[in-house]
Amino acid sequence: MMPKKAETGSTTIDLLDYLFGPGERDEHVDPHLVAGWDPDLPCPARTPARMTLADLALLLDAPVEALRGPKPEEHVWHISVRNHADDRLLSDEEWAEVAAAMVHAAGIAARGDEQACRWVAVRHADDHIHILATLARQDGRHPRVRGDILNMHTAARVFEARWGLTPMSPLDRTARRRPVTGEAEKAARRGLTETARESLQRTVRQAAALAHGDTDFLDRLRDAGLRVRERRGDDGALVGYSVALPGDRADGGTRPVWFAGSTLAYDLSLPRVRERFDPLVTPAEWALAEHRIREASALLGRAGQDEGAGDVAALGDLLAVAAAHAPALVRDRVQAAADAFEQAARAPGARSLEGRARAGWRASTRALERAPRAARGGGAAVVLTLLLALVEAVEAAADWHRAQAFRAQAKAAAEAAVLLREAAGLTGTPPPTTKPRTGRVVRTQGRGLPGAAPVTGVSVRPRPDPGRPGPSRTR
Repeated sequence: MMPKKAETGSTTIDLLDYLFGPGERDEHVDPHLVAGWDPDLPCPARTPARMTLADLALLLDAPVEALRGPKPEEHVWHISVRNHADDRLLSDEEWAEVAAAMVHAAGIAARGDEQACRWVAVRHADDHIHILATLARQDGRHPRVRGDILNMHTAARVFEARWGLTPMSPLDRTARRRPVTGEAEKAARRGLTETARESLQRTVRQAAALAHGDTDFLDRLRDAGLRVRERRGDDGALVGYSVALPGDRADGGTRPVWFAGSTLAYDLSLPRVRERFDPLVTPAEWALAEHRIREASALLGRAGQDEGAGDVAALGDLLAVAAAHAPALVRDRVQAAADAFEQAARAPGARSLEGRARAGWRASTRALERAPRAARGGGAAVVLTLLLALVEAVEAAADWHRAQAFRAQAKAAAEAAVLLREAAGLTGTPPPTTKPRTGRVVRTQGRGLPGAAPVTGVSVRPRPDPGRPGPSRTR
């Protein structure tokens, strides 16, 4: 079940005309009300003599018009809630229950609150409903709808588990924060290949992967050419930071565009960055980097859910640094792999970054920063030797995510593995066509997506008998 927030608007009647109309391609069938703030509200489509669309719009807008203070410029709140195509058809009564739960979760109309915002739920297709509300309470106050989409996804998971529906978009705070339309248009006007947000994400992630303390982290950001603004508490302690890209300005060029770490990515807030800090390692660690990566991959295969979360986070840092230090021949593909793996580096719901594989990958990250010096002129060649080890590590991470039923993260890791294989192919060393299976991937009981069957482990795949054809497998 997928709640999706649509754009807000300023004209209630226009949205009602669309919801009750034929649609853009005559796809709307039997549009009708399934729920509303008043359970006895007549349906304009089925009882037009009692209620017209214009009447319904006036009733919805009445609390907005009655506001004594400033009125919101865009007072129309609109979401859709859609089921998976393979799910059974829900009845109008079930959709009405879903609609009431959504407006409660969003802060639009809490259960039992007779002074809440006015809202209606319209169904014009089998698999989804639309919910429209006006952002003014009937007691003259403004509603508090902050965090509405996250709360609605939480409510949707309850229905998925209760009714056996297909889990959709768990909204686990791991998806990559994408640039908004205005940011993309601004980059295009400036002739840039990527937005300021994307440039900052990459630079901050690389600094976070290598830093060993607050001062070192902030210095690395400044050394990379970013503008840095520190946020300190009353006691002078650092409590947050923001970064801006030189030349990226707003309000007619009068001020920089600042991004807090948490707005760049969920794991780039200062507390999440601090979780990465480890003591510095010596350049002697470089000689063991490839061995450590492979060894850590095997450890991830035996990690439980909480422990593995720290392991995949450290692997994400390793890929970010590998991209920064990769030779020009493969740099674009390694960077693309690091970008693709970003979501896989964030396990849903986990905060602990402890893990047995983490230590090996962190040591490899430190060593990789020193690769050109440690290799005494052969830095590029040394970096290339890690690509096959990285392929193995990323595929181990994909297996771990599959075992936890973290589908979005498993897909991200698989995409990263494909890109790393392409990079390895460019070095003249063909990547292996199959990945080694070194152990079991353990899933903690009772965690993961609602409705998913428990996964106890991914067993070692036996080699087929040379005299008998083995099963085919499609990648």
